Amino acid sequence: MTKNIVVVNAGPRKGWNTDTLLSEAAAGAEEAGATIQRFDLFRLERYTGCISCFGCKRERNAGRCICRDALRPVLDAIREADGLIMGSPNYLGEMTASFRALYERLIFQNLTYNKERPCCNERPIPVLLIMTSNAPDTAYAGLVDNYEQTLSHFVGPTKTFVAGNTLQLKDYDKTDWPWTMFDPEAKQRRHEKVFPQEREKAHDLGFALV
Repeated sequence: MTKNIVVVNAGPRKGWNTDTLLSEAAAGAEEAGATIQRFDLFRLERYTGCISCFGCKRERNAGRCICRDALRPVLDAIREADGLIMGSPNYLGEMTASFRALYERLIFQNLTYNKERPCCNERPIPVLLIMTSNAPDTAYAGLVDNYEQTLSHFVGPTKTFVAGNTLQLKDYDKTDWPWTMFDPEAKQRRHEKVFPQEREKAHDLGFALV
C-alpha cells in the first residue's frame, strides 16, 4: 500500500535552504515509494494561529481544529497522512510565525486537558522536523528538543535535523550596510562543501520516514 507523506514548508524563500532540504526529504520519501502532498505556508491565503475557541475540546470535534481558514486543508491532510515532513528557518531564535501558527493548531487540537487521556490522537504518524539557521547547528538545541518532545507526544515519533551556519545571500557585498557579523567567503565555502552533505542527509531521512 502506497503511503502518503505531507510536506509543509514554513519558509518564504523558494529555492533556498529550507525549501531545498524539504525537497530532498520529499524526494527520499518518493524514492521509498510514497506519494507527496506539499503545502507552502507563505503561499496560502489568510490564516491565523490558534484562536482559543476551544471547539476542539468538544468530544465530537476531538482531534480536529474547527477554525475554517487556509490552514484547514493542511490540518486535514496531516490527519489522513502516513507521515509528516515540516521545515522552517529560524527567525530571531524561533521558527517562523507561519510555522508557529500551524504548530499551535496541530498540537492544541489533540490536547484534552484530561489527566487520564491527555492526548486524543489515536493515529500517531512519524514526523521529520527540519530547521535551518545562520547560527551554528547547536545554537538552538533546547528549542529543537522541545519541539521534538511535543510533536512526539501529540503527533507521532519525531526526528529533527538542523542545518546551521547557512548561506543567506548569493552576494553579501550588495547589502546597503556591510554584514560584518559574517564571513561571506567562509559561508560560501561551507555551502559548497557541507550543504550537499546536508541535502543527502535530508534525502536519507525522508527515505527512512517511509
